[in-house]
Amino acid sequence: MTHPSGQNDAPVVFDRQALDAHRMRAAPGHGDHDFLMREVALRLVDRLDDTNRTFHTAAEFGCRGDIVRKALGARADGLQLTHCASDEALLPDKRDTRGASIVTDDEFVPFAPGSIDLALSVLNWHWVNDLPGLLVQVRRALRPDGLLLAAMLGGETLHELRHALMQAEEQVEGGVSPRVAPFADVPDAGALLQRAGFALPVVDADTITVTYADAFALMHELRGMGEANAVAARRRNFTRRETLMTAADIYHQTFGMAD
Repeated sequence: MTHPSGQNDAPVVFDRQALDAHRMRAAPGHGDHDFLMREVALRLVDRLDDTNRTFHTAAEFGCRGDIVRKALGARADGLQLTHCASDEALLPDKRDTRGASIVTDDEFVPFAPGSIDLALSVLNWHWVNDLPGLLVQVRRALRPDGLLLAAMLGGETLHELRHALMQAEEQVEGGVSPRVAPFADVPDAGALLQRAGFALPVVDADTITVTYADAFALMHELRGMGEANAVAARRRNFTRRETLMTAADIYHQTFGMAD
């Protein structure tokens, strides 16, 4: 795989074509499944209130509609915001935004060095193969006193589903395959920022607990979010019904609550 950044030696952990297909499939109904992105966007842009700076030129990487713009609210007044996404269908409706839009690979930063003073990304970079390379590109695009605010899934996200699927596949099929993407933890993220040359990096974690009636409801939600399995080493055939039913039972027995 050749990366637009020019770095072609990064391991291919994620199938970017599959990810794009998942997101395009989910795009028409994404508004019915975007609660997590909206919540994370609000929490992320609240960090702007902790700074005493006024930002003029910003870029949002991996956008999904106008979620970040809406989260910015009045903070967007006077802000030249450019939305970047891998397909036009993922960009905000041109009638609803005053900002510019760019269709570009999620692993490529289409900005000249020192041309933006704020970079934003909400729940996108956990699917990037060459995250160190991407962070280097973002740092170069930022002005010397620029700010990066990014949130991505990490740590123990979906560990219950990972456990249930692995146990079920082992029991039914006699082996396991990657069913849930690997996620970076806080120390890993901090090391990546330092490696990319960011000054004063701060990394923390928020835990958002969401409950569902059963494992199938959760998997339906992930599909609706465009977050279905896009690990490159995944099995390409359909999951057996018996495996899914066993996974749902393990999930309920191991992690189910009283209600």
